[in-house]
Amino acid sequence: MKELLTQSVFFGVVISLLCYRIGLWVKKKTGWALANPLLIAVMIIVSFLVLFDVEYETYQNGAKYISFFLTPATVSLAIPLYRQLDLLKRYPKAIVGGIAAGVLTAMVSIFLMSLAFGLNHEQYVTLLPKSITTAIGIGVSEKMGGVATITVVAISITGILGNIVAESICRLFHIEEPIARGLAIGTSAHALGTAKAMEIGEIEGAMSSLSIVVAAIMTVVSVSLFAQFIP
Repeated sequence: MKELLTQSVFFGVVISLLCYRIGLWVKKKTGWALANPLLIAVMIIVSFLVLFDVEYETYQNGAKYISFFLTPATVSLAIPLYRQLDLLKRYPKAIVGGIAAGVLTAMVSIFLMSLAFGLNHEQYVTLLPKSITTAIGIGVSEKMGGVATITVVAISITGILGNIVAESICRLFHIEEPIARGLAIGTSAHALGTAKAMEIGEIEGAMSSLSIVVAAIMTVVSVSLFAQFIP
């Protein structure tokens, strides 16, 4: 059975897309915030690989082709941003300041938690790019001497959590301004958070898309500085 399932080079692609489709169906049927399609897909895939004793390398040989679409998908987020370009021109200082505050908060929180848990330099720099999109976060982690695979996990967890709790957090703290919502979600939860921001509203989605780009640039610069704090 294992050989039949894994003999195709596109096995990883098929199982990934199928499981994500199941996640979308569960989300649509339940409407639960916790029913995140990506989270559901990850759980099903892991269970499948364990159940049928499939090596991760076998799965990755096919699934890696999905990664080719990661950068184009990120770039396509510029479309809603272009539609809301007037907002960017109207509030440039507030927007850049908000994103900078989010990036700084992420850096400082990782630094403090790394000190609290006694992480070494490699573990510390691995987590620093957790709030930016995977395509950039992997490169940042590798350059700083981190473990790229763990960085991907940290980025994924951050995005999934952001997608799940973003709307609830905004309601809890009475954040009602669309621009503020979008900036907060995009800066803290990158592309997965932006997907939720787009569900909330067009302005939220546009500002979140902007945050992904600006926050990534700021993070690349900030990581170079913060990486020195734990030698």
